Amino acid sequence: MKLETAGASALAEKEMSVHTVSDISVEVVSDSGEGAQKCGTIFGSVSAKMGNGVWTVEIIPAEVEPPPRNPAGASGIRIRLGDKEVTNWGDETNVIVAFNEQALLGRHDLNALADDAVILLENMWATHPDPAVRKEWEDAMERLSHRSYRIIEVPMEEQCLTVVDNARKGKNMFALGLLTWLFDRDLERTKEQIAFAFRTKKPIITENNIKLLELGYSWAEENLDVRYVVPGMEAAGPMVVMNGNEAIALGAVAAGLDLAAMYPITPATSVSHKLGEIFEKYGGVLHQAEDEIAAAGVAIGASYAGKCTFTITSGPGMALKTEFLGLAVMTEIPLVLVNVQRGGPSTGLPTKVEQSDLLAATYGQPGDAPHVVMAPATIGECFDIMTTARRIAEALRTVVIVLSDANLATGVAPFPRPELSPEWQAGPPDQRPIPAGAKPYDWDPETGLSRRFIPGQAGGEHTLTGLAHDERSKVAYDSDTVQRSMTMRSRKLAVFQSTLLPPEINGDPEGGDLLIVGWGSTKGAIEEAVGRARKEGLSVSSTHLTFLSPLQPGLKEIFGRFEKVMTVEINYSDIVGDPYITPENRRYGQLAMMLRAQTLVDVDCWTRVLGEPLRPGKILQAIRQHMPGGEA
Repeated sequence: MKLETAGASALAEKEMSVHTVSDISVEVVSDSGEGAQKCGTIFGSVSAKMGNGVWTVEIIPAEVEPPPRNPAGASGIRIRLGDKEVTNWGDETNVIVAFNEQALLGRHDLNALADDAVILLENMWATHPDPAVRKEWEDAMERLSHRSYRIIEVPMEEQCLTVVDNARKGKNMFALGLLTWLFDRDLERTKEQIAFAFRTKKPIITENNIKLLELGYSWAEENLDVRYVVPGMEAAGPMVVMNGNEAIALGAVAAGLDLAAMYPITPATSVSHKLGEIFEKYGGVLHQAEDEIAAAGVAIGASYAGKCTFTITSGPGMALKTEFLGLAVMTEIPLVLVNVQRGGPSTGLPTKVEQSDLLAATYGQPGDAPHVVMAPATIGECFDIMTTARRIAEALRTVVIVLSDANLATGVAPFPRPELSPEWQAGPPDQRPIPAGAKPYDWDPETGLSRRFIPGQAGGEHTLTGLAHDERSKVAYDSDTVQRSMTMRSRKLAVFQSTLLPPEINGDPEGGDLLIVGWGSTKGAIEEAVGRARKEGLSVSSTHLTFLSPLQPGLKEIFGRFEKVMTVEINYSDIVGDPYITPENRRYGQLAMMLRAQTLVDVDCWTRVLGEPLRPGKILQAIRQHMPGGEA
């Protein structure tokens, strides 16, 4: 480790080193509440607007307010920049700005930093009046000294106090200034992004934040001797920059959804924050219910009345909505449910990413309640999927569950600006008089589909019930009616699956030694790892599933082209060779379990639940180990 004090322009006499790189990862870490995420989000947005590929991942402690200066409570953000599209957060971090040495230790302990990482570290703790704090600093420097880090001390507190009274509320913008100079970002564009980010605050807040930005920029210009250039790329057309939750909100508006009912839950809540800003302008209603159950009830009631509705939640909230989801399936009322997955079980890891709700989403309702489950893989797909989900829900008169996750929710990335189409929006409900003799569940025997009755339609009067019922919506327990109604509700999914296409193969569609199967936000990391493996000469390909219930067709035939098939997921599976784990009792990854059951192919799995997105380098190691003949 190399420790440098940069005060009094100590580094200015050194020769400037400028590195042109095609890919680099940056982090800002602090105690909770110091604004590291805001700093990184603005930096990432500016970089995307300057033509870089960008992917951000927020580093948020599971506790609401963990104790300060605690390695386990480090809060922050990672920003990966590239000269081409960036689809995941990468492997190790190359540059990090740390507001204290304990937050830095938290990232060091997780092996998140490259061995030669450049670290800009707040130095106030080295001379802190409390001897215990000074001792913590010394101990941290000793632990960090075993790596080849370059640590540059930065007087952030001292500098920020020249602008604001509380440096804790200003260091994030000073840090943004450091990064703006370090990566040659457009200073004026960064000021504009600050003004946009704080547009709802008092003008003095924006003014001070810009002063702090300029102060950090000037300090870096006078004291640092290293810069990075990440060339931009030519955009094929207009681009937009946002996170996945914002994309879901905007997609809901574009899809013509009329009502969103929700109860606040991490990490899904910011979907409703965005809707709160814009939904009413487009005729939408945002309803915050008293609890998760009520939110589902409101959405189902509005849908029954003829509106296009959805509800937003995370895993624990979906569990509370379960009974109402079953009601929507039984009564065949269209409903879209967005589940932004987080770590579990129970309260689990509210701010961390997992893909652990797949089985619950698919099979979690009591009784047989067939419905559609789908998952976006990119931030752009978070926008697109809302239109698709609405159309499916209304065409099939069923529940559609959209499984996003915390990685997509807070990740910021550019994607092509959607070209809006009136066809995305639903037309007004058909309220013409119901023909004589028509029934509210007049199931077509071929498709299981039936016309949607809207309350108030002449001739459509009937009693709605969640009990077993016949075509007239009359309670019926006779064997033939129960069997027929179950068959009709299930047949709709078979009809829907017949409209789907097999998934595309990334790699060699003719087959090979190993096929990796993924779903959701792991796509970018999987495809990057597969690309590296193929450059090594390994015969490996990947495919990614959007539709999970029903599964996309042709999977068994595709799997048959490969000697081995393995899922890569962010959920739990037993590791072969662990104590008491046998081939008979081993628990598989959730998608692997579903694929094994559906295709009868011996699908293996590699899964991790580390509370963070998967790294392509780790997936590459797993690929090498799981190649046929390798040591799994």
